[in-house]
Amino acid sequence: MAKHQLSQATYERLKAEFADLTTRGRIEVADKIERARELGDLKENGDYHAAKDEQGHMEGRIRQIESFLEDVEIVPPSPEGVVGLGTIVAIVYEGDSEDAAEHYLIGHVEEKPDEDHISVMSPSSPLGSALLGATVGATVSYDAPNGKLKVTVLLTRTQG
Repeated sequence: MAKHQLSQATYERLKAEFADLTTRGRIEVADKIERARELGDLKENGDYHAAKDEQGHMEGRIRQIESFLEDVEIVPPSPEGVVGLGTIVAIVYEGDSEDAAEHYLIGHVEEKPDEDHISVMSPSSPLGSALLGATVGATVSYDAPNGKLKVTVLLTRTQG
């Protein structure tokens, strides 16, 4: 089983970001470093240090994406009405009204919800793993730090 389970859209987005950072990104930051070197003394050259910091952050992101892409499994969408990887789910905690529903995208940290009010939930978290396979109307329970909690699935949909 692959370590990083991604939707097709996220896989494509990461491949494009990797290609961009390893080509255009590296060239741009190298140009910034070169221009900053031309300004003189490197010890007190803020432009140089900022460009080197940018380079370090970019190289870290490149390595991170590379590790995701080396060990990836593209996960197909779940059947309609079933919570799975890449599913947006609305849940309500036992005793709360449906107005208090919370919305989550179940998936990898690199998945990007298509709406601002939706948070990403790891499928390996206690609630995330309890929700996998649940259907609309189902009530699932999971162990939280303050005891066992129950949530009801109000709706599911595949993102996109």
